[in-house]
Amino acid sequence: MIGILLVTHGALGEALVQNVCHVLNRRPPLLAQLGIAAQDDPLDVLPLAERLLAQVDAGDGVLVMADIYGATPANVAAKLLLPGKVEGVAGVSLPMLLRALTYRDRGMETMVARALSGARDGALNMLKDVSC
Repeated sequence: MIGILLVTHGALGEALVQNVCHVLNRRPPLLAQLGIAAQDDPLDVLPLAERLLAQVDAGDGVLVMADIYGATPANVAAKLLLPGKVEGVAGVSLPMLLRALTYRDRGMETMVARALSGARDGALNMLKDVSC
């Protein structure tokens, strides 16, 4: 099973984990989060990110999910990446995370593709896209 590490601004990652637990009625295994505060030095949080990465890696790899590409959490996440073993995506949302959790047993390439499609499919204009 592929592990998942969220690296986000503040408490966003913890909120996503709590919401996933609510939706799934359980806490998924091999899921961790690291919230980075405005005053945190990226070089200081990197060792913690590495420890969390090791905790969620059961041997099948880890998907690191950040919130905003180019921001500090994504920059920390980028330092963890190792192609084929530790992959990363930015723009994490609840639909993206749920999709990643659903496909984590199907290989890294499939999981990344499905997570990204979950983000795209999860964003819609409710007035135009909801049929009653």
